[in-house]
Amino acid sequence: MIEDVVSHLAEPTEPGGAATLSCGRQGSPWHVLWTRSHCERLVGDQLAAKGFEVFLPSVSAWSALGGVRRRSGGPLFPGYLFLHHAVDKESFLEVRKARGLVRILGERWDRLGVVPEAEIEAIRRVLEAGAPVLPYAFLREGQRMRITRGALKDLEGILVRARPTKGLLVLSVELLRRSVAVEVDCTSVEAVASPLPPSRREGAPLRALLQLRS
Repeated sequence: MIEDVVSHLAEPTEPGGAATLSCGRQGSPWHVLWTRSHCERLVGDQLAAKGFEVFLPSVSAWSALGGVRRRSGGPLFPGYLFLHHAVDKESFLEVRKARGLVRILGERWDRLGVVPEAEIEAIRRVLEAGAPVLPYAFLREGQRMRITRGALKDLEGILVRARPTKGLLVLSVELLRRSVAVEVDCTSVEAVASPLPPSRREGAPLRALLQLRS
């Protein structure tokens, strides 16, 4: 088994936190595992030991306990981690055996919810770049933008402008209805044009429309 452990911190510092575990499976879908409180790592370790690929994005943040400031790590999406596997009935039952797992999101073993590869890749790239990242209220609609340069070049999300030259690029996982945000330079983003809706593809002027996430 190949194990690739990648640390992701809320502040760019030395590695030491969260993980992508086990062997990759090109073309397999990403599913969401819902765990009991504080059992994300427990579930991930059990499944990785069985050869499943799991992704547990984590961050660390400063906290004060007893008047002492310390940095501690935790999941970016508390109670959830991601499974990269083409699930059949046998593997579904094997995953369900993991201690601490509540369920795999979806209707049943052959109708599981799927997270688009692009959403996983966006989260992974932000964390691997060491960019400060924070939870954000789930956001579905807004001006969709693309970063044009730097470590996060070509990453897309919804821009929430905080200051004239700085803003927050919000990345969402639709299946979880959760979002995270990363600060970006507003001079390094451009609007993403979406295709014209079917009713306007013929006989209408071709013009770029800002994409609204639906």
